[in-house]
Amino acid sequence: MIVKASRPAHLRAGLALLAALVCCALAMVGAGTKAAADTPKSSTLTVVAATQMSAFNPFFSYADGELYVESMLYPALTYNDKNNEPAPYLATKWTTSPDGLTWTFDIRKGLKWSDGQPLTAKDIAWTYNLVMTNTQAATANGTYVENIASVSAPNDTTFIVKTKTKQANLLYESIPVVPEHVWKSKVSNLKAYNAIPTASEPVVSYGPYTFESFKTTYATLKANKNFVLGAPKYDTLISQYFSSTDAAVNALKTGQIQEDGLLTATQYKALANTPGITTYREEPSGWEAIEVNSGAKTKSGKSIGTGNPLLADPTIRKAIALGIDRQTLVTKILDGLGAPGAGYVPSGYPQWAWQPTASEKIGFDPAKANQLLDQAGYKKGSDGYRTDPKTGKPLSFRFGIHSDESDDASIAQYFVPWMKAIGIKMTVQPMSFAQLNANLAKGDWDLLMDGWSTGPDPTYLFSIQTCGVLPDDKGQGGNTDAFYCNPAYDKLYAQQQTQIDQNARAATMRKMQDILYNANADIILYYGDGLVAVRTDKTNYITGKADAQGVYPLQSAFYNWTHASPVTAKAASSSSNKGTVIGIVVGVVVILIVLGVIFGLRRRRTAGDRE
Repeated sequence: MIVKASRPAHLRAGLALLAALVCCALAMVGAGTKAAADTPKSSTLTVVAATQMSAFNPFFSYADGELYVESMLYPALTYNDKNNEPAPYLATKWTTSPDGLTWTFDIRKGLKWSDGQPLTAKDIAWTYNLVMTNTQAATANGTYVENIASVSAPNDTTFIVKTKTKQANLLYESIPVVPEHVWKSKVSNLKAYNAIPTASEPVVSYGPYTFESFKTTYATLKANKNFVLGAPKYDTLISQYFSSTDAAVNALKTGQIQEDGLLTATQYKALANTPGITTYREEPSGWEAIEVNSGAKTKSGKSIGTGNPLLADPTIRKAIALGIDRQTLVTKILDGLGAPGAGYVPSGYPQWAWQPTASEKIGFDPAKANQLLDQAGYKKGSDGYRTDPKTGKPLSFRFGIHSDESDDASIAQYFVPWMKAIGIKMTVQPMSFAQLNANLAKGDWDLLMDGWSTGPDPTYLFSIQTCGVLPDDKGQGGNTDAFYCNPAYDKLYAQQQTQIDQNARAATMRKMQDILYNANADIILYYGDGLVAVRTDKTNYITGKADAQGVYPLQSAFYNWTHASPVTAKAASSSSNKGTVIGIVVGVVVILIVLGVIFGLRRRRTAGDRE
């Protein structure tokens, strides 16, 4: 899908769910700067929302902007630590039965929701059961529980999961837990509840922050000083959406923003050597793509939407793929800071990534594209565009792009003439993130810009291409990326979930990627490096060390948002524009635009994070 949090990411991103991805350790700039203890009595951390926000209902959210906020409010069994491994959150430890089918979690004692009511294993069981039995509740997180046979809470501190088959990634697929005593009254009309606090009905939560307010483009959170993993260092967290990356960069320059992780290549290079600002690259955790509507259908096979039926022809889809010069996009759009796309898993996760062999590669070959279309009977007219020999209709398609994403428009400038060169007409349709994703869900599109990112376990990313996430005949319960449905792919998807041997699991994932690659329903354009700028005169933020090419390990939002702290004047004076830094942001207002995946969730990106 078009995530940007595109539904993916586009970062359509996936994301679903929320199992906290945590990443960090203190690395200091230069000779080693330390923040002094005399921090301000009251402090505010302002972070840039990766996507637009409208509601914070964890059963339906897929956009990064909403998911990041929700990860601060709703807990999970585990989160991913600085090494991207599952670590205790609500669960302190867990064991599995000899047959690998029963998981028993010990749940922390004494936790309380923000309204003072006890948070127990029964809330966890209720949430899981709701997702397992309610079609609407399964919209965002249903794929996480599809292999679960039953869950139970025999007492307040024990949660038991019984799976249908062995599940290799259960600890990575921990879903957000909500308070039963609040949400049970919402079930009859679950989607109508936006989970935005009002004077008469505050949002009841448990996490590093509580939800104070939401005003169109920004959410304000207050620190939970009793948070079990440690109280945040800031009193207030504000997640604010910027309609353009230029506006965010300007805020970075003035010091209003302390970290911007959604830079374009041009912005990244322009900021290099700017006093007080450090720029760096991260391994790719997502991709940009063009998704093709090969025939939107419901689970029962009922056709929906206004997609052009000609795109059901695999010859046309392959011709489109052959007509795209991915390397030119990397050079012109990313300024070389990335790599041409092919496999479905981003190259930042080499243990799962796949690339086609030389003989399988669908490279830039407009001559072959024209040959395929000629042989299929799609002849060119005097205007240079082709028509369908059966219906006489032209090969003319809508190409939806995000109006708030500059790279979308730039890609369109190349894509449209490339398609004309093979006799296919593309009409560019810029639209808002919300409208584009609304059209996607209804099947009212032909081609769309798409983008997703993933955490260390790509199961969710794979799930959005399965038949199981198609909507029902009422249009509910769907979380499909491009309405792709292939039983052979689904069989492999189910198989990889049960493979404890990681090498065998990786081999299965690569077979799945081979299928997706040749289906050309999601044509992966490129994997862009994460391009980040940090006000190192204000904050220490980044974890780890750069490799020989200057690329840093993948970062995570959950840790940074909860561990960032104001930098004193003394510490700031000794900071430099180079080195490794951990996020500790100063002042009254700090904006962090975070790359990385929260709770290992998929995410669809949006402006700046691309679909």
